[in-house]
Amino acid sequence: MPRRRPGALRAENPVPPVWSPWTCRIPGLSERTCAEIQRTEREHGDSWAGLRDGLWDGAVEAALRHYRAFLRQPGRYLDLCFPVSPHPESSLVDVANARDVLQEALCSLPQPSRAELGRVVACLDAEFRRRTLPDPHAYRRLRWHGEWWHRRLYDGEFRW
Repeated sequence: MPRRRPGALRAENPVPPVWSPWTCRIPGLSERTCAEIQRTEREHGDSWAGLRDGLWDGAVEAALRHYRAFLRQPGRYLDLCFPVSPHPESSLVDVANARDVLQEALCSLPQPSRAELGRVVACLDAEFRRRTLPDPHAYRRLRWHGEWWHRRLYDGEFRW
């Protein structure tokens, strides 16, 4: 009986990817950055989903998913909307809150991972600035002087 080549043996029993069952893989980011993000989210264990200015398990992935879904909508200009659902991720329906989560993650990550996530967020921010309009009356709505993504035009509807 002829000897089977090692490659043929390996092909029959493929090894699952390193990130598969225990590491959340975020599209556009390396495995190392995903692992750093998970570690950072676990360190912020005192927060829960939907808490403003907090990270929870899966917060960065959920925020990026909502941010990208918002920018995939058709139309030239997009209006932000307010969340009203009791679902924990409903605060991320307001893309400004999703961007807050990403900003907190950027501030908490070590430098190489921060740079990689920052490049992804910078591309999304450029598209966000291009497709949303500034709100001239944002100072009336905001009690504090929020970041630039809070000072964009809202449509007044509540969605979820």
